[in-house]
Amino acid sequence: MNSSDFQHRILTWFDQKGRKDLPWQQELTPYRVWISETMLQQTQVTTVIPYFNAFMEQFPTLECLAEAPIDEVLHRWSGLGYYARARNLHKTAQLMAEQGYFPEMLDELTALPGIGLSTAGAILSIAFKKSHPILDGNVKRVLARFKAVSGWPGTSQVNKYLWAISTQLTPVERVADYTQAMMDLGATVCTRSKPKCNDCPLESHCLASITKTVSVLPTPKPPKTLPVKQLVFLLLSNNINQILLEKRPPTGIWGGLWSLPEFDSIESAHAWCLTKNRTVIDTQTLVTQRHTFSHYHLDYTPVLMQTDNLINFVMEADQTVWYNANQINTLGLPAPIKLLLQQHTRG
Repeated sequence: MNSSDFQHRILTWFDQKGRKDLPWQQELTPYRVWISETMLQQTQVTTVIPYFNAFMEQFPTLECLAEAPIDEVLHRWSGLGYYARARNLHKTAQLMAEQGYFPEMLDELTALPGIGLSTAGAILSIAFKKSHPILDGNVKRVLARFKAVSGWPGTSQVNKYLWAISTQLTPVERVADYTQAMMDLGATVCTRSKPKCNDCPLESHCLASITKTVSVLPTPKPPKTLPVKQLVFLLLSNNINQILLEKRPPTGIWGGLWSLPEFDSIESAHAWCLTKNRTVIDTQTLVTQRHTFSHYHLDYTPVLMQTDNLINFVMEADQTVWYNANQINTLGLPAPIKLLLQQHTRG
């Protein structure tokens, strides 16, 4: 199958069965494409839709996003994970606002925080109708199966080969539809598990289908044992039902979000309270839970402590707040922390 035949099959399938009613496909602008493509990195469409709609309502333009406080941006991102994406969006929006235009060149886009080759290619092809290839997770899967490419795509050699295939197959005409179609095909037909090969326009020429290797391609990432980190999260409440929250450093895990004070032991949490000249009048240790990041497992033990009214509690400016349960939707909180607060505070 040559490139023209491949493109024809993909576009015919898209015309007949592709999704055309996703929120970011409406009122198409470079800004909306950029936000959606960033949200869709490592996140499924069904999860992204409500976040995208809420984000667009709060920040309808690039200028609105650039001028917004980072706390507000992180709040709208809370629950989507990979929070560096939100911080990069905010930083890049400010850079674009300063220069006064949305870049239309590949090198300009990839020089900005959070915009890699594939995201830049999607923006240029969908928003600007310029012929640029993409290689997100869905497209990698389609091409790895179509060409029966073995080897984990995370290696530079395999990744380079898949980029070459994507570049060769990307058309000049109707490139926006083609890009949408390739992502859509991977998301709805050529799925990671239980792919619907009978519905695929490429099935008769797909080498993985012909060789019965669909289930083992793309080659999965070599397994490795993730390290386990153990922490105690302190839910410190006062006599007016407020919980103490701390703002995390701007970079790193949950960067810039509000979270609970964390310690290596319950004793350390008690000792910390004593340094603030407050007496703990009640302690309750909850069941240890696990939250998995890309590089490690976090086993955290929530400890509820109650103290008297902390009017004179020593706090760092802008880094610590007393949180009222009625205000749960006003702060950027990591999903596990938000769930803890919902379960163990009284609104």
